[in-house]
Amino acid sequence: MKKNNISIAVGGILIVMFVCLLFFFQVRTTEVAVVTRFGKVSRAATAGINGRFPWPIENVFKFDSRLQNFERKFESTITADGKIVLATIFIGWRIAEPQKFLEVFDGDIIKAESSLENVVRNAKTGVIGRHAFGDFISPDPTKVKFEQMEKEMLTEIQKTAKSTFGIDVQLCGIKQLGLPENVTADVFKRMKAERERLVKKYTAEGEGRAQEIRAEANLKKEELLAKAKGQAARITGQADGVASEAYSKLQQDPELAKFLFELRALETSLKERSTIIADPNTPPFDLLRSPGTKSGSTPTGR
Repeated sequence: MKKNNISIAVGGILIVMFVCLLFFFQVRTTEVAVVTRFGKVSRAATAGINGRFPWPIENVFKFDSRLQNFERKFESTITADGKIVLATIFIGWRIAEPQKFLEVFDGDIIKAESSLENVVRNAKTGVIGRHAFGDFISPDPTKVKFEQMEKEMLTEIQKTAKSTFGIDVQLCGIKQLGLPENVTADVFKRMKAERERLVKKYTAEGEGRAQEIRAEANLKKEELLAKAKGQAARITGQADGVASEAYSKLQQDPELAKFLFELRALETSLKERSTIIADPNTPPFDLLRSPGTKSGSTPTGR
């Protein structure tokens, strides 16, 4: 009896589980779901437990709602000025309208990416075709317009993808950029010529600045020399005035003037330790004679 009760309980649980599977389904937070009734889209299901009619009345299609990556092939495109560039474009997309996504692609991700590939190709060709080659490669970083081109591509892709496929494209970028071999050689030549032009420009600016500095230095030198000459002239004038005053005083007493000149000459000649052989009557050494000694007589003393 007990075994029968256990079997009945287990059977009842299985029946309940089977009924739940038939009439309910779960949608994770990382998923979006669409319910179809007799093969036609009926409604979108939210995350959590949702009710349904059993198959074949209703069927549930679940899709990953997380951001997915898609990368375009490395292909050549012509710029506005006729140059050829090779570019790889990537996008990040997610399913925004699951009903439309199911209707267009039958829920097939491969079909969706194939359609996105055509949209990305058209957007890349259109945007690159509106930009010159200098917007991709330039010695001046401010002239490179990668971010602007990526925004233009994203805008064009979003318009078509969401309205036609129910796909929300949130990211678009240029992953890789290349050039054909012949174009690469031309690019290097242009870059070399641009660098040489910049070298000449900066050299000319440096030489011009050097001339300005030299001119300023020469002007400053002339100003300092003029100032120094003026100060020298003032000092010389003051000295001449003092000398004139001294000369006027010496003219009043010639004997004193003579004595002072001889005394200075004697002081100059005996300034350093030296031996002098001369006639004691030779000026200014005659000042060394004792007072009262006559010329021609030998002075006495130690």
